[in-house]
Amino acid sequence: MSTCTKVSRELDEPLAGTAATARTWLLVEQPGPWGARALTSSHLDPDLGRALEKATEGTGVRIALIRRPGRHADCHTAAERKVYAAHTAPGNVWLHSATTSAPKQLLELDFAALGGGASDTFDTVLDGRPHTGDPLALVCTNGKRDRCCALLGRPLAAELAASGVDGAWEVTHLGGHRFSPTLLVLPFGYAYGRAEAHAVKEILQGVREGRVVTEGCRGSSAWERPGQAAELAIRTAAGEEVADTLTVVHTDGTAPRWEVTVAHTDGRIWRVTVAQGASLPPRQESCGSALGSPARMDVLAIRELSRPAAASLVAL
Repeated sequence: MSTCTKVSRELDEPLAGTAATARTWLLVEQPGPWGARALTSSHLDPDLGRALEKATEGTGVRIALIRRPGRHADCHTAAERKVYAAHTAPGNVWLHSATTSAPKQLLELDFAALGGGASDTFDTVLDGRPHTGDPLALVCTNGKRDRCCALLGRPLAAELAASGVDGAWEVTHLGGHRFSPTLLVLPFGYAYGRAEAHAVKEILQGVREGRVVTEGCRGSSAWERPGQAAELAIRTAAGEEVADTLTVVHTDGTAPRWEVTVAHTDGRIWRVTVAQGASLPPRQESCGSALGSPARMDVLAIRELSRPAAASLVAL
């Protein structure tokens, strides 16, 4: 059987610069089945789902539904739900958790503040607290969006849970179906594609140690796609594993070419030239879609700046 994932893997389509963009993630537990647009096609009140979609527009907050791996009974019973909020911008990375039996409370959140990196609104409204457990491993399993997410994502999520990964959850949508199984790891917010259980465990161990594993990485959700590709390129070139050390300071230009400035906490600065290309030959972006040429981010050049040039650039 030919699938979008199989074709993408065979063509060795690059992963860097393909992660969903969100500075802040808001994750709401919702058992039971999910439709293609999960916020309005699940057992979550669809009016609430529409209100949340509207309330988060332009705030930098992305909402997704989560559920524990395993069989999902078609159950309408209201229950206490787990809720997480995570901010992924370097220098202010955090992950908080809460529980609620009244999901309409979510509409009381100050989404602009949450998107800006303030956790106070989450803690005040939902009685949230810093998350003290394992990092979260969120595996996309929404087969109503693309069959590959169910065929490949659900077995991965189940394997992680069965092997004792307490932070394993299924999630509604991370984009990039053709890279299934896709994974988002919080709190740092790096996304991964073509994930396998043994690699996910290495990634999670890295998170516990404050490291970023770049193998199979699609990028940090804190940045737009040119910045994702640039940051990963610097990590590879400089051999930098430590999380929370690199920041995308500027992204100049427009498609199909950008100059991205990446800064290290130790004062080093790089200028990275990123170009948008087309993935060839044409392939499906998702199962059932027409053939197309998905955009790819190619790093053309990396230049480390002198300290005086770097200081003047950051001051802009």
